[in-house]
Amino acid sequence: MRKYFKSLIVLGIITSVVACSPNAKLDKLKEKRAELKVELAELDTQIKSMDTAKVVMLPYVESGKAEFGQFKHKITIQGDIETDKQAMIIAEANGLIKSINVVEGQSVSKGQILARIDTEILASNIKELETQLEFAEYNLEKQQQLFDRGVGTEFELKQAKNQKQSLSSQLNTIKTQSSKSVVRAPYAGVVDEIVTHEGEMASAQSPILRLVNNKDMYVSGNISEHYYKTIKEGTDVEVYVPTLEDTFVLQVSSIGNYIHPTNRTFKVKADIKDETQLLPNMLAEMNITDLVVDSALIVPSVALLKTQQNEDYIFILEKSGENYIAKQVMVNIVSQFEGKAAIDVENEVIKKGDRVVSAGARGITDGDIVRIEKR
Repeated sequence: MRKYFKSLIVLGIITSVVACSPNAKLDKLKEKRAELKVELAELDTQIKSMDTAKVVMLPYVESGKAEFGQFKHKITIQGDIETDKQAMIIAEANGLIKSINVVEGQSVSKGQILARIDTEILASNIKELETQLEFAEYNLEKQQQLFDRGVGTEFELKQAKNQKQSLSSQLNTIKTQSSKSVVRAPYAGVVDEIVTHEGEMASAQSPILRLVNNKDMYVSGNISEHYYKTIKEGTDVEVYVPTLEDTFVLQVSSIGNYIHPTNRTFKVKADIKDETQLLPNMLAEMNITDLVVDSALIVPSVALLKTQQNEDYIFILEKSGENYIAKQVMVNIVSQFEGKAAIDVENEVIKKGDRVVSAGARGITDGDIVRIEKR
């Protein structure tokens, strides 16, 4: 800037010399010199002012607060609502469905008759086999007498014995089938679906109806073996059912004793009580608590930073007039969950309510003066 104004002075002098007579030129030059001296003095003052002025721009940061309280870490897995009392009731005898004694949606008690199968064919077979068995017993008796007198052969005697035993076995089997012509409920529940109707043919192992008991349900899921030591019976489980948009709290009722070799997981179950809206096979989200710290120092997770040596630290803010001083504090991370971190610090340098830098910390260092951005 100094060079610029000196150039102006020289240019003005040259212009004046060319344009004026010798005497007039001298007067003009003196007058011009006086004016320029005043301007130069003013410019020098301004330049000195600009050179010495320091404009301080303090960095802005956002802050959160350190808190003391209970900290919980949870594991989220997908689960299913299940019941062990959900089954297709099958026929155990061949025959025509004589009657279905229940309707869909009906509640039944254990042992109640659900259906009857017509056993006329079986009854006829039983009668026929009883006649054959009676003759086989008579034949065996005669063969035994002949053998005792030395007339009959041993082969004929054994043949008669085998025939009697075979017929006796067949008769017992058919009688057992006949006794199963009455289909009973193996447990109390609700008839959910009738598959085979009256007048249709039923065969052994064919389904007749579905019986469901929703009073003894549970939610189950598979969890990584990494958490096997931290999950215990009685551990809280927060269950969210998307279909119902509802959440309820249960406790782990059983833990699997087997690690699946394919996905390295084990099974956890939580019994459900008094949740009548739930149905088997509904999807559920299980949030299982695997860590509880009753008295933890908690800070926002975004406040955590790392040094080049991979050590964790945060900045706490100490009041200094209208601004704050950023102080670096080394910490040990216990756990993090849902945007919060439980930490350990030495010498209790962080207290409840202390401000910590939650955003803008990347550009500051220990001891920097900062301003808190208000939102």
